[in-house]
Amino acid sequence: MSEQHILRAFDRDLEAVQGLVMRMGGMVETAILDAAEALAARDEDMAEKVRAGDKAIDALEEKINEETARLIALRAPAASDLRTALSVLKIASSLERVGDFAKNMAKRTTVLSQMHDIPGAGGALKRMSKAVVQMLSDALDAYNSRDVALAEDVRARDREVDQMYTALFREFLTHMMEDPRNITPCMHLHFIAKNIERMGDHATTISEQVIYLVTGAMPEESRPKADSVTTAGIEGK
Repeated sequence: MSEQHILRAFDRDLEAVQGLVMRMGGMVETAILDAAEALAARDEDMAEKVRAGDKAIDALEEKINEETARLIALRAPAASDLRTALSVLKIASSLERVGDFAKNMAKRTTVLSQMHDIPGAGGALKRMSKAVVQMLSDALDAYNSRDVALAEDVRARDREVDQMYTALFREFLTHMMEDPRNITPCMHLHFIAKNIERMGDHATTISEQVIYLVTGAMPEESRPKADSVTTAGIEGK
């Protein structure tokens, strides 16, 4: 087999795997929006749909990992191509984590639907979720087009999500101080807000992978953060 033929085969296989990553990204974006809508509408059926759908996201990540490993083993890519293949694994991993956070949002929605409502919380978390989905969508677009400028823009927007989280944390704290009955629902809402903030972190991680992929170096400046609240014990799966 000629070297040119091997290169064409590698490009074809890599394009197929990257297509799976884009498909996974679309599934994750839908999960976030559906989870946010379920929370705002107190819709337990939609929340359960998000929870059940996470299995498909996990399965797709496994397929991406298997196909990428096979690609590396069979094609023995050169350094630059290997970097591209490895970026697929890292981006798929970030997407899987975001899917987990959407699932966790849905889990807490089921619990919150049995409690009294905190005025304005559902709408505020929905707006925060939409901001994160736009970041994630743009990060994947930047990856697909190798657009460093768009990736940098996504990275800068993480600060806005952090600010939204901090504002919500303070609002929930106020509700808890005003009425002890608000403590339990506000704690659940706070964990949801923190999960959404972490989704923004993963979108930023994807954008940094784009920068590394194109330039060969990670961004030199530290990631802009505006989260002044430290939270321990945020669950993953």
